[in-house]
Amino acid sequence: MATGPIDGNFDILKLDGVTRRFAGITALDGLDLTIKRGEFIALLGPSGCGKSTALNCLAGLLPLTGGGIWLDDRRIDVLRPEQRGFGMVFQSYALFPHMTVRKNIGFGLMMRKVSKAETERRVAEALRMVRLEAHADKLPGQLSGGQQQRVAIARAIVVQPPLVLMDEPLSNLDAKLRLEMRVEIRRIHKELGRSTIYVTHDQDEALSLADRIVVLHDGKVQQVGTPEDLYARPANLEVARFMGYQNSLSLSVVGAQVGGETRLTGPGIALQGVGQVTTSRAIASVRPEDLVAGAEGANAIEARVTGAEYAGREFVGTAVTQDNQPIIFRSPRRIQPDELVRLSVPTERVRVFADSVR
Repeated sequence: MATGPIDGNFDILKLDGVTRRFAGITALDGLDLTIKRGEFIALLGPSGCGKSTALNCLAGLLPLTGGGIWLDDRRIDVLRPEQRGFGMVFQSYALFPHMTVRKNIGFGLMMRKVSKAETERRVAEALRMVRLEAHADKLPGQLSGGQQQRVAIARAIVVQPPLVLMDEPLSNLDAKLRLEMRVEIRRIHKELGRSTIYVTHDQDEALSLADRIVVLHDGKVQQVGTPEDLYARPANLEVARFMGYQNSLSLSVVGAQVGGETRLTGPGIALQGVGQVTTSRAIASVRPEDLVAGAEGANAIEARVTGAEYAGREFVGTAVTQDNQPIIFRSPRRIQPDELVRLSVPTERVRVFADSVR
């Protein structure tokens, strides 16, 4: 088996039953995933779901308890982190404060004993790619948070890694910078032409950046698919919640319809949604933006408003149903506490799941 450093790109990265346990607790349970060259993969899930564990196993920072990792025909989970040669962008920038931007970016090349001329060429190219040419001789403390994150990205890509790993790189930035850096990360990924695996708990980041999203919960894969697949067709309630279905109403099943739809009922509620179940009760999941206050229609929920926040172009309302189930909705008009509202929703915007997870 070859044990030297990995050079260049690859066609297929395969995670085969990757498992990691800590003191008898399974943090990552049999992760199977195949990634093609140039793909942008987002690992999405709440804290403790196993996404950072998966990234650290890939990087070689954590040994596997079970399974294996392959780059094409070469098994790499037996290699040390430096032999894998992956680029890593951390949540904290981890820049050397006493080194200029140029020296921070070139540090990895110096450790690899790359020639001075080649180092200068690569650093100049990395600076161009992250648009920091004018800041090359500044210290990290003289840069904004977004600029520091660009330095961290440049340092990761300057070594020409076969794979770039990013662990929640935008979580320390403010909302405006996060939006700007999303665009930049996607641009750099396309220009670089290498594969990227990106860990996040933010569904908007995953939807805007990824070619495919892997949703994890309790160390297990819940669904893998394109952003469009997961947004429109979540496989289960956990995925639905992470894809913005904030309302989960427990209702009685009154009949399954031809075409994969189910009719549900509850106090002041009559809904028909996509999905069939065999249980007597089910969860109806609905996004707040899909509920229309005051509109006519048979698919409707009657609720009493408990509060409202002005959100610029609309109001975000909270309410409770007749049996005190909370619900969030949006309204173009001002709404008042204790106001009775009728919220309608198209059938295709309601997802139905078995009432087994609350």
